[in-house]
Amino acid sequence: LLVEMIEPLEGRLYEPCYGTGSFFVSSEKFIDRHAGRRDMLAVYGQERNHTTYGLARMNLAIRGIFADIRWNSEGTLVRDAFPDERFDYVLANPPFNISDWSGDKLRDDARWKYGTPPAGNANFGWIQHMLYHLAPHGTMATVLANGSLTSTTSGEGDIRKNLIEQDLVECIVALPPKLFYNTQIPACIWFLSRDKKRTGEILFIDASDLGTMETRINKVFDQSDLDQITETYHAWKTHDNYQDIKGFCKSATLDEVAKHNYVLT
Repeated sequence: LLVEMIEPLEGRLYEPCYGTGSFFVSSEKFIDRHAGRRDMLAVYGQERNHTTYGLARMNLAIRGIFADIRWNSEGTLVRDAFPDERFDYVLANPPFNISDWSGDKLRDDARWKYGTPPAGNANFGWIQHMLYHLAPHGTMATVLANGSLTSTTSGEGDIRKNLIEQDLVECIVALPPKLFYNTQIPACIWFLSRDKKRTGEILFIDASDLGTMETRINKVFDQSDLDQITETYHAWKTHDNYQDIKGFCKSATLDEVAKHNYVLT
């Protein structure tokens, strides 16, 4: 879903916690489906877990995908492996709500341009790390726990307010529960851009009722679900026959969001 929405056809793609490399693979498949050239997209990433680092190398090798992926045993937030690089696309599904990320040792980090993330939760550390690495015309997308949309504790509300007031938040997608194998909680996707096509507005998409149960405990999106979400997003960006649909999507002004105390639900 993230790849279909940001359409990484050419440029530089970065994943700060790439796991087994699924975003890289999905991006290459997207290029193939749209008759693009693989050599037009350069991919980069770092990963803390050595086992998944090995799996990612194998995953990319068997598909013939060249990538600059690095094993970073200290972790992306603690020691940035690409401190001076900027990327056209950033994609991530970071661990939710991690508290042991050494945030207390990173209080004065240059990446925290919109506020210092709390030592007890790395969510806004991940967002700001990705924004820090975003090129002037870049777009990023990250999956996060729903608490990131509403939290006001330990300065998180102020960071979210700053991101909104700087007009960096482009779209929020609310996901259904039971979409992940390792957690039953619902999550959300943040899309942020340094080059928004519709300034002063944020698109909200409520996909929490989409998907079908694949097993008793897991839900999946089929192609029609993906199409419904991505087509809505692209129509909104291009002003091409977009309309608010009650219960599914709404384009809200920043003033409207401010009246709701910068809560993004």
